[in-house]
Amino acid sequence: MSSNVTAVPAASSAEALAHFSRRLGFETDCWDVHDALSRGVADFVLLDVRGPDLHARGHLPGAINLPHGKITERRMGEWPEDTLFVVYCAGPHCNGANKAAVRLARLGRPVKEMIGGVTGWADEGFAFATGIEPGSIAEAEAGAT
Repeated sequence: MSSNVTAVPAASSAEALAHFSRRLGFETDCWDVHDALSRGVADFVLLDVRGPDLHARGHLPGAINLPHGKITERRMGEWPEDTLFVVYCAGPHCNGANKAAVRLARLGRPVKEMIGGVTGWADEGFAFATGIEPGSIAEAEAGAT
């Protein structure tokens, strides 16, 4: 008798390698974003794609608020075409980051989703910035935002 876990056989190692390697091209996680921001590595633009009120109440330090419905070719023209955008929303229960990623991809922009969103960031114990300004990790961790 098998369990629900083994009722469907696992993929081969080669298939698993291809699948999980490919996923890393589409997503990043809270720890990697926090690490980059903490080290001052600015090789991506972090977009909070939730509404302005939620953003003001608490967002990832360094994030620019750009709700997914406002991602337009004109607005994205503020950044070079090869800019990598990392998008996030409320968490696993929210598909706003997916909608933003679709919009960015349609515009030919490189994009990754930060899995976990705000919920994942909080679960990691990372500090939030408040207000409309992006803020920084150092300010958020010092409680200055």
